[in-house]
Amino acid sequence: MAKALSEILAEDVRAALTAVLGDAARDADPLIRPSDHADFQANGVLPLAKAVKGNPRELAIRVAAALVPAAAQPGSADAGSPAVSTSGVIAAVEVAGPGFLNLTLADAALAGQVAERLGDARLGVSPSTIGQTTVIDYSQPNIAKEMHVGHLRSTVIGDALVRLLEFDGRTVVRQNHLGDWGTQFGMLIQYLVEHPEARPAQAEHSGEVAISWLTALYRDARAEFEADGGFADRARKRVVTLQGGDEESLAAWEEMVAESKRYFEDVYGRLDVRLVDADAVGESFYNPYLADIAADLEQRGIAVRSDGALCVFFDGVKGPDGEPVPLIVQKSDGGFGYAATDLAAIRHRVGTLKADQILYVVDSRQALHFRMVFETARRAGYLPDGVEAVHVQFGSVLGTDGKPFKTRAGQTVRLIELLDGAVDHAVATVAEKNPDLDAEQARAEARVVGIGAVKYADLSTSRTKDYIFDLDRMVSLTGNTSVYLQYAHARIHSILRKLPVGTEPRVHADLALEPAERRLALQLDELGATLATVVAEFEPHRLTTYLYSLAQTFSDFYENCPVVKAPSAEVRENRAALVRLTGDTLKLGLELLGISAPDQL
Repeated sequence: MAKALSEILAEDVRAALTAVLGDAARDADPLIRPSDHADFQANGVLPLAKAVKGNPRELAIRVAAALVPAAAQPGSADAGSPAVSTSGVIAAVEVAGPGFLNLTLADAALAGQVAERLGDARLGVSPSTIGQTTVIDYSQPNIAKEMHVGHLRSTVIGDALVRLLEFDGRTVVRQNHLGDWGTQFGMLIQYLVEHPEARPAQAEHSGEVAISWLTALYRDARAEFEADGGFADRARKRVVTLQGGDEESLAAWEEMVAESKRYFEDVYGRLDVRLVDADAVGESFYNPYLADIAADLEQRGIAVRSDGALCVFFDGVKGPDGEPVPLIVQKSDGGFGYAATDLAAIRHRVGTLKADQILYVVDSRQALHFRMVFETARRAGYLPDGVEAVHVQFGSVLGTDGKPFKTRAGQTVRLIELLDGAVDHAVATVAEKNPDLDAEQARAEARVVGIGAVKYADLSTSRTKDYIFDLDRMVSLTGNTSVYLQYAHARIHSILRKLPVGTEPRVHADLALEPAERRLALQLDELGATLATVVAEFEPHRLTTYLYSLAQTFSDFYENCPVVKAPSAEVRENRAALVRLTGDTLKLGLELLGISAPDQL
C-alpha cells in the first residue's frame, strides 16, 4: 500500500527536527498542511521553538538545511545542521515568515505515487481497522407502513457508512431495526381475521402491490376501529393474544411482516443499498428480554419506580419546568417502550454480535434519548468501556420553501414517489447530453443518474444539517452533483478510448511535470487521508467534497495538458496514467457512497 506524500513528509520533517533538537522533537507533530506557496507547508517548528525557548526562524533554517542542505541561507548556521537520511521526495525547502517551512516535492516523487497507485484495486489505500466489528443500525422502517422521505437519510447515510467502514477493513454487521411490535397490530390482525377476503388476490406480486394492500388494510382497520366499539374491544384483546403467542394471531402478524419486507426490498433495490432480509431485526426479537432488563435495572438500583413507572434519572437532564426528565424503561401500565428495547439491543449487540462499536443512524431529534440510553447501558455494564456507542445523527429534509418536505396536500412524501420523480427529472438531463438515445435507453440511464442524484444530494450535505430537496439542482450537469461526477468519469473513459492504438497508461518518472499535472497528482494522493477522516468522523460529505474538487482539478488539467495529442509518446503515456487514475478514483469514491459510475453515459 502506498503511503501518502503528506505522511512521508511528516516522517522526513520529524527526523530533521529530531536531528536538530533531539528528544524534545522525537514525537512532535510537524503539522504538514497543503500550501498556496509550495506543495506543502510544515508549521511544527513554531510550537517546538516555544517549548525549547529558541528562535523559531533560526531553528527553521537549521531544519531546512538538515532536510535539503542546499536550502540553507548564506550566512546561516547551516554548518551546525546534521545530515538526515530522508525519503528524497523533497526537492526544495524555503523558510517563510517567523519559521514556516515551504516544501516543494520532486516531480519524480509525484510520478512515483501515481505509478504505485495505478492499477491497484484499492488505489494504494490500506485498511486501518482490521479485526474490529461495527454494528450499524439504520433505515428502521415500520411494518405495515410506507417508507417516506424521513427514511431516506438514515438509509442512504447508513449504506454509505457500511461501504466505507468495510473498505477500511472492519467487519460490519448491518441491523435494520424494524418497528414490528405494538398495540396497532391488534387492530390490523383482528381486521384481517374478520375479513379474510382483504388478503392480496395474487400469490406473486410486487412490493408496490404489497404496500398498497397494507395501506388499504390500515385505512379500513382504523375506520372500523373508530366506528365499531365491539371491534375496538376485540382488537385490544387481540394484542394480548398476540403477545401470548396465539397461533392465529402470529400467523396474521407474520403475513404482514412478510408483505412489508417484500415492499422494503423493492425500495432498497431501487435505492441500490445493501440491506437484505437477513439484516432485519424487529422490535419483536427483543420482546422476550424486556422483563429481564427491567428487573435487572430495578434490582441493582439503576432504575427506580416513579408514579408507577420504572425510570432512570440523570444529573443535569431536566425539562423546561426544571423537573428531572427520566428514561422510562417500563410504563406504569406494565408496557415497555423504546428504551427497554434499545437497552436489550445493546446487550445483544455486545454479547452476541461482539461489537467493538455500535452506530445508530437516527435523526437529531433523538439525541437526548440515545444519550440517556447509552449512559444507562454504561451504568448497567451492558456497554463496557471498550465498546463505543455513537448516535450518528442527521438533520431534516426540507422543501424548496425551507419548510419540512411535504406534498402539496401537506402529506409526508412517499419514498417511492420521490425516487420516481428523480428518475423523471433525470430523463431531461440525459436527453440534453445524449439526444440520440431512444426512449428505453434514456430511461435506463436516467435511473442511474436520478437515483445517484438523490443519494449524492443527501450525502454531500454535512449530515448534522438540514438540506433542501430540489430535484432541478440535484440532476444538474454543473455544480457539486453526482451527475457532474458521473459524466466526468464517463468523459475520462471516452478520452482513454480515443488514445492511439498501443498507448498504455504508463508512468515515466524522469519526465518534468506541468503545473496542472502536479496539481492533479497531488490531489490524487489525498484519497487515503480523505477516507481516513470520513471514517473517523462518520462524515460522507467530506468524500463528496474531495471528489468534486478532483473532478474540477482534472478539468483544468485536461484543458492545459493535451492527452491524445500530447507532444510525445512518453508524455502521452504519462498523462494517460493520470487520466486513468483519476477515473479509477472517481469510480471508487462514488461506489463507496453507493452511487454508480458507468463508463459510458
